[in-house]
Amino acid sequence: MLEGRSCVVPGLFSSSCLAENNWSYMKYMPDLEIKNGKRLLGANGDDDEPQSRKVSRRLDSCYPGEMDSVVPQIDLDDGRKDFERLNDCEIVEKVVSFSVQFSAEQSQSQSQSPQFMLLSKFGDEHQKKQVQLDEPSDEQKEHHAGDSSDSSSLLPRMNRDSSITCLSRCSRSDYGSLASLNRSFRNIIRSGELYAWRRLNDIIEHWIYFSCALLEWEAYDPIRERWMHLPRMASNECFMCSDKESLAVGTELLVFGRELQSHVIYRYSLLTNSWESGMRMNFPRCLFGSASLGEIAILAGGCDSDGHILDSAELYNSENQTWETLPSMNKPRKMCSGVFMDGRFYVIGGIGGRDSKLLTCGEEYNLQTRTWKEIPNMSPGRSARGSEMPATAEAPPLVAVVNNELYAADYADMEVKKYDKGRKLWVTIGRLPERAASMNGWGLAFRACGNRLIVIGGPRSHGEGFIELNSWVPSEGPPQWNLLARKQSGNFVYNCAVMGC
Repeated sequence: MLEGRSCVVPGLFSSSCLAENNWSYMKYMPDLEIKNGKRLLGANGDDDEPQSRKVSRRLDSCYPGEMDSVVPQIDLDDGRKDFERLNDCEIVEKVVSFSVQFSAEQSQSQSQSPQFMLLSKFGDEHQKKQVQLDEPSDEQKEHHAGDSSDSSSLLPRMNRDSSITCLSRCSRSDYGSLASLNRSFRNIIRSGELYAWRRLNDIIEHWIYFSCALLEWEAYDPIRERWMHLPRMASNECFMCSDKESLAVGTELLVFGRELQSHVIYRYSLLTNSWESGMRMNFPRCLFGSASLGEIAILAGGCDSDGHILDSAELYNSENQTWETLPSMNKPRKMCSGVFMDGRFYVIGGIGGRDSKLLTCGEEYNLQTRTWKEIPNMSPGRSARGSEMPATAEAPPLVAVVNNELYAADYADMEVKKYDKGRKLWVTIGRLPERAASMNGWGLAFRACGNRLIVIGGPRSHGEGFIELNSWVPSEGPPQWNLLARKQSGNFVYNCAVMGC
């Protein structure tokens, strides 16, 4: 649900995704073609074992238990067959083309092209019958353990920075295949250095993460149109059934919830494709507003373990996994929403005050001056049809920012609104997708994904077990929603976040 919150409503909606057949594309290695008289990865032996199986077996022996840690599993049995399967030959050629272009700009007098050298490195120069993948030298073996600085097997005749520049221009959907080529590629990806380089050079791809089951998470790559299934969260029943918030920051997905006696945070790492717990805020909370900007995120308001509404806020840095306490807001509030806009953090709406009433104001936090400023009438409010509901019955404001413009989804009237920053008021600009139903705003996701807005939801009619991702690019005109993807699934979105890296 919006702003990464979940509302557990047992018995009303389906809460588990249908079983699927998941393949790890890290172990899918198609037979590689011969180019320029050289085999790119391996050679067919005299036995009858399929080449793809041989390469997969050898990869497993080179990196036991580590291949699936780079990327989540791709779902191939989801009704979509039109996307291409990964081809490691094409991935290598892509890197090679980048390196050729980059090297040509660096030097005009190369005696041997990087393409020839890279193909020779991964090829079979001596017509060997066995594939030898990334066999390290004695010196490399001595320094390999935990060492992500080994650049000897990156792009030949290029220094480390130039090699990383070339790799950063590949889609991060390809990083799983690149990591399978040798240890140096794998180390440079898993260390996070490559993603830091991409961020510094403003190379960002957005993946959508959402949960339609209590402990299951799906990811969708809108560029390659690929579904991915994350590992299942290993948690107790109390956490599974509690309300949860989620937040994507840097290369991490954070899920906040409660166990028996305390709040708990589960952290999914894109670098290792795994979950871990144990992280704690300075002031543990739930039902807060949050948003991320690059490697930092701000969490504001919410409730503590005793149910007291908070005015405190914290900043999380995913680079060093540290929490910093920020100055307190002007008003305590819970069930609010957060966004970054124009380089500042905004917390919008929520419930506060002695009577726990709806708040129509927002607050702006200036990261430079470390001060909060109250902004009246910043919450999009609720329609007349929802005015008689208890304050806690409605979902937090469904808001998102694209190109520094603030938008809201009015679930009751199925409308899209835009915030006029000059006049400080909301203006209706169009309609939401008709099939995106919700329960008082719960179960519907409304998020920014790069230069477009995403609505994730499904029809509530009996027997239709699927979820739809609809997108609209605001810069192209009034709302015209396009079906981005559809998947068999439960149709109630518990949590949602977008990771850009």
